[in-house]
Amino acid sequence: MALFCAFALRLWYLQVHKGEQFAQKARENRLRQEFVYAPRGLIYDRDGVLVAVNEPAYALGLIREDVADIEKTLAQVSEWTGQDIAELRATYRQGRKKVKPFDRIILAPNISFDLLSSIEAGSHRWPGLEIMVRPRRNYPQGPLLSQILGYVAEANDEEITRDTDLQLADTVGKQGLEYVLESQLRGRKGLRQMEVDASGRLLNERQVSQPSSGQSMTMAIDLDLQQFATEEMEKLGHAGAVVVMEPFTGQVLAMVSTPTFDNNAFASGLSTEQWAALRDDPRHPLQNKATQGVYPPGSTFKLLVALAGLHEGIIDPSETVFCGGEMKLGRRVFRCWNKHGHGRVDLKRGLVESCDVYFYEMGNRLGVDRMEAFAKASGFGSTTGIDLPHEKGGLIPSRNWKLQRFGERWQGGENLNFAIGQGYTLVSPLQLARFVSSLLNGGFLLKPLLVDSEEPVVQGRLLATAQQIKMVLDTMVATVDMDRGTARRLRRSDARMGGKTGTAQVVKLKTEDRGKKTEEIAYEFRDHAWLVSWGVKDGRAVVIVCLVEHGGHGGEAAGPVSRAIYDYLFGPLGGTSTTMDNWPYVAGVEPNPLEKYAIPLQIVPKTAAKAGKTGKSGKLAAPKSMTQPVGLASADTTEGANSVSR
Repeated sequence: MALFCAFALRLWYLQVHKGEQFAQKARENRLRQEFVYAPRGLIYDRDGVLVAVNEPAYALGLIREDVADIEKTLAQVSEWTGQDIAELRATYRQGRKKVKPFDRIILAPNISFDLLSSIEAGSHRWPGLEIMVRPRRNYPQGPLLSQILGYVAEANDEEITRDTDLQLADTVGKQGLEYVLESQLRGRKGLRQMEVDASGRLLNERQVSQPSSGQSMTMAIDLDLQQFATEEMEKLGHAGAVVVMEPFTGQVLAMVSTPTFDNNAFASGLSTEQWAALRDDPRHPLQNKATQGVYPPGSTFKLLVALAGLHEGIIDPSETVFCGGEMKLGRRVFRCWNKHGHGRVDLKRGLVESCDVYFYEMGNRLGVDRMEAFAKASGFGSTTGIDLPHEKGGLIPSRNWKLQRFGERWQGGENLNFAIGQGYTLVSPLQLARFVSSLLNGGFLLKPLLVDSEEPVVQGRLLATAQQIKMVLDTMVATVDMDRGTARRLRRSDARMGGKTGTAQVVKLKTEDRGKKTEEIAYEFRDHAWLVSWGVKDGRAVVIVCLVEHGGHGGEAAGPVSRAIYDYLFGPLGGTSTTMDNWPYVAGVEPNPLEKYAIPLQIVPKTAAKAGKTGKSGKLAAPKSMTQPVGLASADTTEGANSVSR
């Protein structure tokens, strides 16, 4: 009797008290849910050419609850795919910890079409294994846009924890625009409910919710121009960068960084060996040198120092300084790149022939505080805010920075190196492109834009008058037009061109290496070559900045690349030359169209120039990065009496 009562009590407990719970579990075992992947938004170039698309990809998944013998099943997968059995076991164990019951564990994320047919032919003998169809990102142009587009890859644990919409094996943007625009590009998954029998065979299914595609984007990049500029850089065989920018919109038409990599390799999955080869390459193909590379600006920085001197009133354009090939400050000697000297030099000739002694004198008069303030107010020392991750802001040194970094006081001789773009100063090619654009557009510092539909974003204004800016632009024109000009390679009879070369020392050369030709110096010790320039033809204006790592002299290495790009943009020689008088915004003759994007700003008085004020206006306000303290950027730089810049 007691035994019967116990049995009846247990039966009541299971059927009545726990009945609904077990019924729910039975329904869950019969009904399964799975997410339906949403197509990622497409990306186009400015002319509507697809540069990031989706294609079907096949993966082999495993549902643990449907597998009778996991070890035999993994061995079969290894036989099919050629994967190491130990790696498959590790993948399975890791996935088992992260997925919910009846969720799939991805064992082989990328299965070829040929292998797919073999697996499908034998998969019926292996319950729990399923072929999955998922969208995979594809970049038709491959390496050409890798530094800009970036790539997608599987979400890591941190990303999955942070974003509840993500699951194991989901892909997310990891670099470039794919990363920055992740929320717009990703879209929203759908949900499907499936009814299965005890063996896991599908009986019925219904769509609970439809997937929503991600938003498509159009870039400002011109694909044909990007390809042309890349080919010109690759002819040199050097690492480097090119930025082509519209000065009145901030749109970036081309952004080249060489060498590059194939972002499709990341979308399909890199091996450990492939990743190590990219990571350890001394020419850093994973680095976007236009935004993440920071270098001494060399003589390109003389444009800023000239403008600062005019603004501060310490430069009279007609005043001359004598250059005998060197300048003495105390017991130190600072040499000009022209050891024979330039003779009497005024502002125009100082920039045209890039006389170091002239700018040593300007740096000595300005001092570190005013040069620091003017440089930071001109956008250096902070990021530009471009829609790319991991941008570097470079370095504009100061008294406090040196004291904190080295525990040393600022020395007078360092003002001289500062003025010729040597010493501690570091800038990126994109920063220089924005600065040169501001000279041409009337003084507006614009955010560089990679998305075509955006309006200009004004982040600040130069601390100079329109007339002072025009004086600097006129010297850039002379640097191209005059026979002794260092940028004379850019000269075209049908366009107004302006430029400034720069030769940035990487290390201080040994005595026996001074005077040698570039090709006679060890590659890693050769100077970096700069050319910053602009061109105006038939109402179209563009700015081009070219950096060639270890290229030697700016005009010789960067000049041919820049000239080729201008010829591509402007076409064969023909038409009439565009003079600066026909570019009225520069001289302040007509209202500047950029005025509507920013509140009117007062020119900062000379006595307050150290503050480096910039303007803000609603959504067009400068990003936070414009005002953040500058961190120390590591790079090979040089300081001392032998620094010369050309």
